[in-house]
This record gives sequence, C-alpha cells and structure tokens, in this order.
Amino acid sequence: MDLAALRKSYERAELDESSCDPDPLRQFGLWMQQALDGQLPEPNAMTLATVGPDGRPSTRVVLIKGFDERGIVWYTNYASRKGRELEAHPVAALQFHWVELERVVRIEGTVTRTSAEESDAYYASRPLDSRIGAWASPQSEVIAGRSVLVANAARYGAQYLLHPPRPPHWGGFRLSPDRWEFWQGRKSRLHDRVRYRLDAGTWIRERLAP
Repeated sequence: MDLAALRKSYERAELDESSCDPDPLRQFGLWMQQALDGQLPEPNAMTLATVGPDGRPSTRVVLIKGFDERGIVWYTNYASRKGRELEAHPVAALQFHWVELERVVRIEGTVTRTSAEESDAYYASRPLDSRIGAWASPQSEVIAGRSVLVANAARYGAQYLLHPPRPPHWGGFRLSPDRWEFWQGRKSRLHDRVRYRLDAGTWIRERLAP
C-alpha cells in the first residue's frame, strides 16, 4: 500500500472571486443545486465538527435538512455526544465534499436549536421506522449489542403504533454562518479558494492561497 504515491489532477472547473455571488448563501445554493442536478451520491451529506468541554474536537457526518438566510439545519439526538458538545460550546464547523465536482464548501458559525414547531414538522415528515428509531436509540451511549436497539424499537413501536410523538431529546440545530469558504480543485494543486467573512453585517469576499 503506497498512499504517498496517490495522485489526482483537478481540472473540471475554476472559481474566481469576481464571478462568485456577493451573497455566500446564494453561491451555496447554486453549488448545491449543481450537486443535486449531477445526481451525486448523498449530496446533502456534510461533516459536522464540534468541540467538547475538554477542548477535544470530534467530527461525524450528518445530513443537511434545510438552509435559508437564518442558517443551515440538521436534526439529531440532543443527548448524543454532538448534542452535548453543542450545548457546552455552541459553535461548529460544517464541510461538504462533492468529490465528483472537485468541490468543497466549509462553513463556520454559531449554533442554536431550531424551534419546537420546526422540529415537530420535520419529525412528522420522517418515515415511521425513522420516527421509532429516534426513540429506540440512546445515541452515543454504550449498549450491550444490537439486540438492545431491536428490543427498544419493538417496545416503542408497540407503545406508539402509527403515531409516535417527537421525543423530547430529539430535534434540530441551526448553524448561523459567519464564515464560508468555497474550494474548487485546480491543476498543479493551485486550487481556487474564495472566503466570505462577516464584518459588521457585511460579507467580505476574498481569495485565499491554496
């Protein structure tokens, strides 16, 4: 296995700061739509980075479930490791990696919970098995085996039948960005990087060295 010998030349597209949308949210929407139109595998998957009370960072992959001028939304178990870390340090970073398009989007900002009404609406839209699963899994906790999950799912399925309510420990988070970065792979590792940073309510757009 010679990992050091792996090479790829990025030559699909280019990104110039003068041609980017002045609003990073609109630029993100454009790239997201192109990822969807390209039928990429799980274009909505994003890496979420959080920091624990001890200063130790951790990452995991979650799915974006919405975005607008208020921020980026995903849903999870509030009692999970990421949920606890976001409660302790309500800042986070997100990253989308669209390999086929040779693109990365990085987003940083502060995190708050979505409203109960938003969480209720999304929870109600999920398939029944997923709604039961939110009850069945004590996310991030040590369990004796998969049989624990199966037994929990059976128990809550029998208890709630077709109408499980949203668990009180489950809901949405919203990251309100103050930094965005759009990365487009280029030949010879001279990649294009455009950063947006929020300064006194105005988005400043600038190119970064690769």
